[in-house]
Amino acid sequence: MIDLRSDTVTKPTPAMLAAMTAAEVGDEQYLEDPTVNELQRRMAELLGHEAALFLPTATIANQIALRAQRRSRARCCSPRSGRTCSCTNGAVRRFTRAS
Repeated sequence: MIDLRSDTVTKPTPAMLAAMTAAEVGDEQYLEDPTVNELQRRMAELLGHEAALFLPTATIANQIALRAQRRSRARCCSPRSGRTCSCTNGAVRRFTRAS
């Protein structure tokens, strides 16, 4: 069974390791990673958008979403049991300047 709860608990299978080893790679920051480029292209096409952005973790995705949606000096409303509060609350305050 593959555990996808977190990027820190998933253990790759031998087939996954072989695929990673054989994958063509490049610098994603310079748009030179063909795997990331194809993933973004396919997701944009699938969702009917002009472009898509690969975000490697839920924490990064949450931070970008909060930063994009908040206004200056805004408060962040999230259930206490939600991941944004329970796992990344310090990051919310630090990076988005929301409370």
